[in-house]
Amino acid sequence: MDSWVIAMMLGVSIFLGGIALVAFLWGIKSGQFDDEEKFLNAVKFDGEEELNDAVSQQKKRDELKKKHYTPE
Repeated sequence: MDSWVIAMMLGVSIFLGGIALVAFLWGIKSGQFDDEEKFLNAVKFDGEEELNDAVSQQKKRDELKKKHYTPE
């Protein structure tokens, strides 16, 4: 490859990386990643039925793992 192609690829990748960094920092500053309320509300409004469903799903997963496990 010619050196101008490598220089062009390097320049474009640094430019795109800079745009991604600016977008990420903007997202952090504007609170896009703050989900504290989501997690707090999820705990408050979980019902007994949803928790029982989660337990039964976990039991099913454990049973399937035991069926597929073959000791050597």
